[in-house]
Amino acid sequence: MPSFDIVSKVDMMEVKNAVNQAMHEIRNRFDFKNSKSEITLSGEEITITSDDDFKLKNVIDILETRLVRRDVSLKAFEYGKIEEAAGGTVRQILTIKQGISKDNARKINKLIKDMKLKVQSQVMEDHIRVSGKKRDALQEVIQMLKETDLDFPVQFINYRN
Repeated sequence: MPSFDIVSKVDMMEVKNAVNQAMHEIRNRFDFKNSKSEITLSGEEITITSDDDFKLKNVIDILETRLVRRDVSLKAFEYGKIEEAAGGTVRQILTIKQGISKDNARKINKLIKDMKLKVQSQVMEDHIRVSGKKRDALQEVIQMLKETDLDFPVQFINYRN
């Protein structure tokens, strides 16, 4: 019976490359000369530090541009609030969300059931397995989920016949 998995994962290597490219650009840009702007990646958190709110927003914009160019969805990031840091700087922490939460899994299951196709979906830890007798029905589910504006990124893996 054909099946596939719905997951929400971020390629951490691409995130690391985007952070490195953004830092390289910040070091070379004239408007960031003598600035304390910095982006650090530790685990599943990105810490952005800069002189003031305006430069912090510019650093975030540079980072987001690099992430999008590397096909990392911005929906996978949860932005913390801007807070004061040492030395008169400001800091913001971006948390990378991995996996599908129980609430989001219920949303996806409801969307699939509302299609009234002959497919089954079951939640398995941090992903959802969808199976059915016909490949066309599975492809319809994939198409519907791609067109639906979810507030988290989804990928489709392990497509089997």
